[in-house]
Amino acid sequence: MLLNHNIAFLIDHTNLKPEARGSDIEKLCCEAVQYGFASVCVNPCYVAEAAAWLAGTKVRVCCVVGFPLGASTTECKAFEARLAVRNGASEIDMVMNVGWLKDKRYEDVKNDIAAVVESVPDNPVKVILETCLLDKSEIVKACRLAKDAGAAFVKTSTGFSSGGATAEDVALMRQTVGPDMGVKASGGIRTREAAEAMIEAGADRLGISKSVEICSNGLNFHLDKK
Repeated sequence: MLLNHNIAFLIDHTNLKPEARGSDIEKLCCEAVQYGFASVCVNPCYVAEAAAWLAGTKVRVCCVVGFPLGASTTECKAFEARLAVRNGASEIDMVMNVGWLKDKRYEDVKNDIAAVVESVPDNPVKVILETCLLDKSEIVKACRLAKDAGAAFVKTSTGFSSGGATAEDVALMRQTVGPDMGVKASGGIRTREAAEAMIEAGADRLGISKSVEICSNGLNFHLDKK
């Protein structure tokens, strides 16, 4: 079936730059309302302000946790998630501990994710795998651990490492987690074509900082669903 999709509602409109100012986050929120993005994705210090600016709208606030390295202690990640929700976040994007995964400390990785999930039981948690640092078998293992830990999504990248999302990795993630878990592609999605490729590969959420440029160019496209 041929479907026409405007995908603004799939986009987490993102500004995680360390130099981001309050005025930048206010602009982010205004753009999110104007274009109908799913959420704004911000650093913890801006959650309360973003929630205030977006009060009464349908746009959610997404907050990163353990960002960008994923090497915080489990207790810190869980506390950070709880505080973000208390300040107005609706969704949490946490970074997996990549070193633990590579050391095959699988129970530690799973428990790290589960602690964040359990700390905010009413809010979806997305687990950032940092796929550019993983081989294919590690991506599969990370996806399975995130799913077993109760996460709502697996996410490709922080955008702060050596690479971002690829359609190949998104497809592998979707194949691994199945149809009922979310897959978020983020990092390096700067064009309409890249956004299309991620969705066609299986992403149902996109983390994008160039959202306005993409949507202003008419991000309505046809997906040939077999």
